[in-house]
Amino acid sequence: MQFSLPVSLGGLLAIVAVGTAALVGSGMMALETTLMMVTPSMLAFGLIAFALGMKYGEFRSGSGR
Repeated sequence: MQFSLPVSLGGLLAIVAVGTAALVGSGMMALETTLMMVTPSMLAFGLIAFALGMKYGEFRSGSGR
């Protein structure tokens, strides 16, 4: 399976969008709280995990040595 950077980041954004839509639709918390606190933290965590995963994959493949 081959992923390019735009496809991978698109997948990350899709996951965050689905999570945000689920939280907004369920009514678990206020819309302002979800959009101002939860969604940015999901994006920040996703981008950090994405970057660490890419670096680990480069290391494992031998191209990062």
